[in-house]
Amino acid sequence: MSYLEYNVARVPQGLQKVLALNWALVLLITATACIGFVVLYSVSGGDWRWAEPQMQRFAMGLAVMFIVAMIPIWFWRNVSALLYAMTLALLLAVELVGVTGGGAQRWIDLGFMRLQPSELMKVTLVMMLAAYYDWLPPSKVSRPQWVLLPILIILLPVFLVLKQPDLGTSILLLAGGGAVMFLAGVHWAYFATVIAGAVGLVTAVLQSRGTDWQILQDYQYRRIDTFLDPDSDPLGAGYHITQSKIALGSGGWTGKGFMQGTQARLNFLPEKHTDFIFTTLAEEWGFVGALSLLVLYLLIIAFCIASALRNKDRYASLVTLGIAVAFFLFFAVNMSMVMGLAPVVGVPLPLVSYGGSAMLVLMLAFGVVQSAHVHRPRAAGEGRLLRR
Repeated sequence: MSYLEYNVARVPQGLQKVLALNWALVLLITATACIGFVVLYSVSGGDWRWAEPQMQRFAMGLAVMFIVAMIPIWFWRNVSALLYAMTLALLLAVELVGVTGGGAQRWIDLGFMRLQPSELMKVTLVMMLAAYYDWLPPSKVSRPQWVLLPILIILLPVFLVLKQPDLGTSILLLAGGGAVMFLAGVHWAYFATVIAGAVGLVTAVLQSRGTDWQILQDYQYRRIDTFLDPDSDPLGAGYHITQSKIALGSGGWTGKGFMQGTQARLNFLPEKHTDFIFTTLAEEWGFVGALSLLVLYLLIIAFCIASALRNKDRYASLVTLGIAVAFFLFFAVNMSMVMGLAPVVGVPLPLVSYGGSAMLVLMLAFGVVQSAHVHRPRAAGEGRLLRR
């Protein structure tokens, strides 16, 4: 044992874990959240009514992330099925005792906060699928009988979330679950079949409009119409996206300046502090500000991927990559939505949009990523092995 390894071995294990955290990832997450605080303060007109609660939630989320990171990754693998089952039960509870808001029943009132189980399912679904493929021998990954179970694991929560109704989260669950299956090595032919089925489903959705077997709700069809032609109803269904494009375009290269965004300040832009907060950022800070946020997001994903590729534990690697893909889908769908590249589906901008459930669940997810990083098997010379 070298002198350096000897001294590392003498450090208490708890401190070793703290030192082993991916601190670059922590700093990137914090920087992204700080952008959210600034934009929330600005969009409220210099009031702390949104920024202060968001800061408190982020501080709580950081504590959750550190606690989760200190727990060995094998523990999270072993409880993945239990966490998935509990989240599924919460989705069922939404049907029975859920709180309605904005025409949708998606929350459970806990007294001190409203919990949105569909947000939690985005993480526990990835954990469950990663645990399944960690248990399953690689030789069986693409066999039909072993592909059916993960499909069922994905479709159960998708069905429950669709009933709320929440089309955006349902799409994210499908995409996130499919990504984990692909990363686990499931043959591409299955995905080609799903894509062909999706084309058929889209056709059926469009053909069912106005019939007795209509698949989507009327407001969801209006969102599709708005996506295809926002100018057809600029003061009605197309109002959100029309105002969003005005805000995005008026920002120019460097923006109008801090607290100078007219679209947001004059309340032309609905949901300016939640789903459409990216347009507020782009209006005040311009292309430079929007690109800076995008770079932070991409760096977060890059650090997650780098950690996963260095990890020799199959579950840890899969769950890290799965969370990275889910995180990418969160901001990609939101940005596409507010720019008119995708239908408006009500997906918040991660770490920036105002909201409790999304923030805490995302920090929990990053805690699992940190746990995988801290407790990864290490090669000789990297210091003391943090054993299972």
